[in-house]
Amino acid sequence: MLMFNLFIRIILLLLPMTLLLPLMASAGIYRYVDQQGRIHFTNVPTTNKFLLYRNEGEPQQLETLITHFAQKFRLDRSLVKAVIKAESDFDPRVVSSRGAQGLMQLMPETAREVGVTNPFDPSESIYGGSLYLRKMLDSFDQNLDYALAAYNAGPGAVRKYGGIPPYEETQNYVRKVKQYYDFYSQSKDVF
Repeated sequence: MLMFNLFIRIILLLLPMTLLLPLMASAGIYRYVDQQGRIHFTNVPTTNKFLLYRNEGEPQQLETLITHFAQKFRLDRSLVKAVIKAESDFDPRVVSSRGAQGLMQLMPETAREVGVTNPFDPSESIYGGSLYLRKMLDSFDQNLDYALAAYNAGPGAVRKYGGIPPYEETQNYVRKVKQYYDFYSQSKDVF
């Protein structure tokens, strides 16, 4: 009888956990639109303002966010992917030696400039990085090389040198992003 009671207690303790397993196993993207019309995405909703947007795994979540913000800021999604690949290799937790953070490696000043409060949140990082990339393209008359150089070294350096600065890192960065851009343009569903 003692063994039976112990068995029942174990079952009663484990039952709630087994009911939660399907919920824990399914990944989801949640979103809400704030009063300014800005869309917020998260995989961990913190308030009831967030509604389920899409269930899926991490690559599909990133694909959805990239597509959304690329469209919002009139960018080719392959270009956004290429910048993410060059900046962070799709690791949302990475911090550079100079302090750039998240998927799109936003410096704290740049993050503030584009309204990003958590650069480690993929949604905020892709939003901020895409907005900043659009600003750089607009600042340099849609010249992709100059915009990428400005994304890497800052728009002041591009203006100072009248083009891509003579920094090896920046020159390599522009070359690398363009190679990734070509690759993603040919194989759109790959990370």
